[in-house]
Amino acid sequence: MSVILRHEKGQSAAIFINDIRLPAVIGSGGIRTDKNEGDQATPAGYLPFRQVFYRADRVVRPQTSLRIEALSPEDGWCDDPEHPDYNRHITLPHAARHETLWRDDHCYDLCLVLGWNDNPVQRGRGSAIFLHLPPASGFTEGCIALAEPLLRRLIASDARGIEVCPD
Repeated sequence: MSVILRHEKGQSAAIFINDIRLPAVIGSGGIRTDKNEGDQATPAGYLPFRQVFYRADRVVRPQTSLRIEALSPEDGWCDDPEHPDYNRHITLPHAARHETLWRDDHCYDLCLVLGWNDNPVQRGRGSAIFLHLPPASGFTEGCIALAEPLLRRLIASDARGIEVCPD
């Protein structure tokens, strides 16, 4: 299965699954080949699918052959470039700056971790790049957002990554 993301205009993008165009949302910084922590950009390149998180109290467990884990209030992701846990799944509380994965909004009710800056991790190159549900703001902080039916379809597919094309 071919999965390609292309920037269209503003924070709007299109994901092409086997040449079928579907809407997507990207970071307010567009798509960049020179992604850095905090730039609000979605990174360009091939981003392999790593694992799935979901809120078992809100959504049905998705069908997937990927590693899957139900979230809890103690789940977080370190986004502090100065900490050894940078760009890694962590348990809360945590001393370094981090993002909480158990959110009040529904963005991470279904969340696919993308392989960005994780092999090896490079300080300041960006962290917590996910495929998740659309935020109310209309843009992400660098992730890719898809409507739930499309995200479920992608998680259940035999696709193993997404090619993000630069602006």
